Amino acid sequence: MTWYVYMIRTEKNKLYTGIARDYERRFLEHLSGIGGAKFFRSDTPCELVYLEEWDNRSLASKREYEIKQLSRKAKDKLIQSIL
Repeated sequence: MTWYVYMIRTEKNKLYTGIARDYERRFLEHLSGIGGAKFFRSDTPCELVYLEEWDNRSLASKREYEIKQLSRKAKDKLIQSIL
């Protein structure tokens, strides 16, 4: 089963990192505020800016943690690497 690690940029230019099996559905949940992360209560999600595919939840969770530990500069560099 495929899992995705994703980053979303907000209106205030913050980055949110998460995991999901269906990243498009998850983005819509964040956008609607129904079932989305509490993170988005103070800032509206704008766009999906980064996506990685993983074979299982464990690997995706480990990668999510790694990304969350990065500095903002390193996260921006990671995002630029896929453009």
